[in-house]
Amino acid sequence: MLNVPTLWTVFVVNFLALGLIWAYVTRSYPKFEAARFWMASAFVGAAGAMTALIRLFVISPLPLLIGGAGVIAATSFAAVGIQRFYDRPVPWRVMIATAALSIGGIVFFKFVFDHMPLRMLCYTIGQALPLLLALPLLLSPPEGRVSPGARLSGIVIITMIAIFVARTVGNLLGGDFSSIAGSQSHAVMVLGLMFLSMTLNFGFLLMAMDRLRNEVADLALLDDLTGVANRRHLLQRLTEECARSERSGEAFSLLVIDLDGFKTINDTHGHAAGDACLRHFTLMAQTRLRPGDMLARTGGDEFCVVLPSSSLREAASIARRVLEVCRQDAAGCTGNDIPIAISIGVAEWDRSIGQVPDRLIAHADHALYAAKKTGKNNLAVYDPAPPLSPELSETARKFA
Repeated sequence: MLNVPTLWTVFVVNFLALGLIWAYVTRSYPKFEAARFWMASAFVGAAGAMTALIRLFVISPLPLLIGGAGVIAATSFAAVGIQRFYDRPVPWRVMIATAALSIGGIVFFKFVFDHMPLRMLCYTIGQALPLLLALPLLLSPPEGRVSPGARLSGIVIITMIAIFVARTVGNLLGGDFSSIAGSQSHAVMVLGLMFLSMTLNFGFLLMAMDRLRNEVADLALLDDLTGVANRRHLLQRLTEECARSERSGEAFSLLVIDLDGFKTINDTHGHAAGDACLRHFTLMAQTRLRPGDMLARTGGDEFCVVLPSSSLREAASIARRVLEVCRQDAAGCTGNDIPIAISIGVAEWDRSIGQVPDRLIAHADHALYAAKKTGKNNLAVYDPAPPLSPELSETARKFA
């Protein structure tokens, strides 16, 4: 025989443990806002269950009412955590109104018009509605990829709502699945909900782990100083673009950019000034790129820009825009500001490159060297055509 008070005691212990786990996650990752609400959900749920257990020693309906309010609040906090996990604004008015109306209905159908089925209906609405509002985010997240933890949490929420509805229908049809009844059917329901609640929090933990793993992976692909992609990320993107172009036949282009005289800046003004120049150039260049273009720092003072679905002419046009913003910035520099000058090499993918991105980088580098020979703030494009004479050894055409 299942003992309901014992089950509620186990519920309290388990949720206190979950609260401690979320508290540790919150302290370790203070910017992970969802963990705070899931911690609150675990502790408030445990407090509500402990309050409900007081009824074993006090002949009063108040412990059950307060405990029920605590469980409703815990459910709301869990739903808010899901909203914040996906960086969605929390519908506080809906959440507060739902909890207030649900608790108000429970009080009304207890002290004004004693009707247990309607009281349980209010209790079900308070628990189910917040979870129902958050369910679409788990099953169809904004980024389009459903993580295993989100899928598990969604399945658990659907199962819990089904149990809430079945309990309410059973009460409306004359059954008694309330905590007052203390029947075996109620004990089985408590056991099932306790298991599902634990599984739901396990799903939340999987979601958190997946998010943190993705953040670490993103950091491994970003340049620490400028915040743009690093060389590893660049090579991954170029490999993808080469494979895509070989399948579709649609070309793309690459810019290789070098800051002119950067060593002199470091030697004359210090490395802090050099770092500031790199960050400043990154901001300027990004203002002239299109959505979908990728700027990467490949090391030192060298950058690359991947231009998807762009011909050589289009790439040269974008390179001119980057040059122009640097020229304007240099012309506007006064006092202690350090003007930035750059050289750009432009190359386009073709069939000879295939799926070997190093060949495309070599072509763009070749054009970069040609641009550097013409002075600062210039660009050149790679020309695969053979030279007409030995004197014309350059394989790049300069664009003023």
